[in-house]
Formats: sequence, C-alpha cells, structure tokens
Amino acid sequence: MISFIVITMNIYSQSDIEKGKEGLKAVDRKFSDLSQKKGMVEAFLAYADENAVILRDYTMPIVGRDAVKAFISEGSNDFTLIWEPLFADISTSLDLGYTYGTYVLTYMDKDNNEQQAKGTYLTIWKKDSSGSWKWVLDNGNQGLEPKK
Repeated sequence: MISFIVITMNIYSQSDIEKGKEGLKAVDRKFSDLSQKKGMVEAFLAYADENAVILRDYTMPIVGRDAVKAFISEGSNDFTLIWEPLFADISTSLDLGYTYGTYVLTYMDKDNNEQQAKGTYLTIWKKDSSGSWKWVLDNGNQGLEPKK
C-alpha cells in the first residue's frame, strides 16, 4: 500500500511581502486616526485581539481584551494620542507582523496649558480569522529627548 502525504504551503513573492508591510503600516495609521477622532479607548478596543497584551512601566502584563479595556478605561482619558509608524515587517506567511514608530500624547496641564509627551512604541500584529489585522502586543516608551 502506498500512502501520500500532501503538504500545502503558501509561498508569497517578495512583492507580496512588501505590499503586506505597506498594508500593515496603513492599518497602524488608521488605528492612530481612530484614536485621534474617537479616543484612545475606542481605537485600542476596535483593533485589539481577544488575547491582546499591553506592557507598561511598573505593572505586570495586562492580558486579554477585557483586562485591556479595564486598564485603558481607568483614570482620565482627557488627552489625544496619535502615532506614526516608522517601520513594519511581516512574516513570509503574511499573517504576523510588527510596527514601530513615534507617538505624541497631547493633554492639558493643571493650569489649562497644552502639553505634549513624546515617545516610541512597538506593536505586534496578527491576522484574525477574517483576515483583518489585530494588535496582540503593545508597548510604549516615554521620551524622545535625552535625559537631563
């Protein structure tokens, strides 16, 4: 008796991968646009995977969409958070990738003066069952200027 095993592999061209990278950066920009228009909470939840993880200073990882919602809904949300991806890369299977870039957080201080905090971020993305990019891990770092 002869048995055959069939292995299927998706093989994508370098052109497909480059288009995928640009597509992921475009999704990250749409994510930022939604944050500017509707607020960070709505944007982060709209693009979050069910198992999303946020890493922040001085806290254990925040794991799962419900925990993320509770965490980002705490405290004041009277600010605007926008960002710009500087780079994206994706897997050769086109379903896992990451972006990194810079962000600007704009808020009013106690004297009602507009202030800005700037930093860098890293977001890891994967495609869900419908083929949409969802973030699975988000991390931000404060400060772009050298420490004084």
